[in-house]
Amino acid sequence: MAFFQPDATFRAYYDLTPAYLTARGITVLLLDIDNTLAPYEQPLPDERLRTWLAGFSEAGIAVGFLSNNHGERVTLFNSELGLSYLCNAHKPLPRKAKKLIKTLGGKPKTAALMGDQIFTDVCCAKLCGAHAILVPPIWDRRDGLTRFKRKLERGPLRRYAKKHPDAPDVRAGNPITEEIREKMK
Repeated sequence: MAFFQPDATFRAYYDLTPAYLTARGITVLLLDIDNTLAPYEQPLPDERLRTWLAGFSEAGIAVGFLSNNHGERVTLFNSELGLSYLCNAHKPLPRKAKKLIKTLGGKPKTAALMGDQIFTDVCCAKLCGAHAILVPPIWDRRDGLTRFKRKLERGPLRRYAKKHPDAPDVRAGNPITEEIREKMK
């Protein structure tokens, strides 16, 4: 079950700091895009995300995108940022994660992967030997497969919350979701 347990949880991507990573010897950060940094429908990064990413660059932490999404989506999202990325990553399989970590000049033990799904992002991080960081999804698709996966995540999330009562509880939701709802009103 260790493959399904994150090493850390945060309420939203922007709660992760360069100081958190450097204190753990992490020099490479891999990021999922959809529902971790932006909803599926957001084609480009917003200003808050660009500012947050710049903080890692200033701290000397290499950042790249590792996405299961298709190339067109990832290329467009990254067009203003110019970061390294791999799409069609087939997470949780670790091959492309290891490749991107190496491209960014790191090793799995000095890398972290942040995402919103246990069975893809957390498991991929664990399989490649990286630090696994989980955030709640921003705007969850309501299709049957996604609902099914989220139900399966409940057990590992309960166990994590029980073991780490002081950690942010990702079951409480992502504050970015509320911001989106407010804009839609």
